[in-house]
Amino acid sequence: MQWFGPPNMKPATLQAELDVRTGGRFRLSFTRDDGEYFEAGGTYREVVPNELLVFTWAWYSTPERESLVTISFKPDSAGTLMVFHHAQFADETARDNHLRGWSSFLDKLDAFVT
Repeated sequence: MQWFGPPNMKPATLQAELDVRTGGRFRLSFTRDDGEYFEAGGTYREVVPNELLVFTWAWYSTPERESLVTISFKPDSAGTLMVFHHAQFADETARDNHLRGWSSFLDKLDAFVT
């Protein structure tokens, strides 16, 4: 909750419901500064604590465009190496939009852990 969300998100609008277990579901929502509301969710397909998260991802406005996110964590001499992979996009525009979004979220995570 302290780092997730786009940089143009209205403060205190982020809501998250997470059931982080294989078969569990999640739902996230937030509102941008321009007033646009976003909601996404999915199902955890695989959860290995401290090693792996695999989950589906779909915006509630386009549930038919479900994609797949895989995040692995490995010990590294400097801390933890996180490998983030998001696949199965409907088209290049969706891919590029998600790349921009996740990049901004991960920049916020980097600032938070630093």
